[in-house]
Amino acid sequence: MLKIENINGVTLVAFDGINRFNALITEQVKEEMKLLFSSPNTKLILDLSGIQFIDSSGFGVFLSIMKTANNNYGYFKISNISEEVMDLFKLLQLHNVFEIYNKREDALKSFN
Repeated sequence: MLKIENINGVTLVAFDGINRFNALITEQVKEEMKLLFSSPNTKLILDLSGIQFIDSSGFGVFLSIMKTANNNYGYFKISNISEEVMDLFKLLQLHNVFEIYNKREDALKSFN
């Protein structure tokens, strides 16, 4: 479900073969991502390539993950958001809450 890789100390997480982040998978994704923040100062980028829809439970997971990151002195950034999903972020005013980058490379560079 999640594809996880590490590049220069930054954890990159992407969805594998999924185009909808909804209530059917949110709990599993939340638990997997929270584990990634088990050590302090974790740097994580969630790559939303291929995701065309996120429901309210998906946005709830993002907020929960950000809280977990902050509590563990970690960093949570999002990249590669489709236009449709970005419209949802803006509708919910969440584009002001999360650090969002157009490209994975830009998010990686932001840690330097």
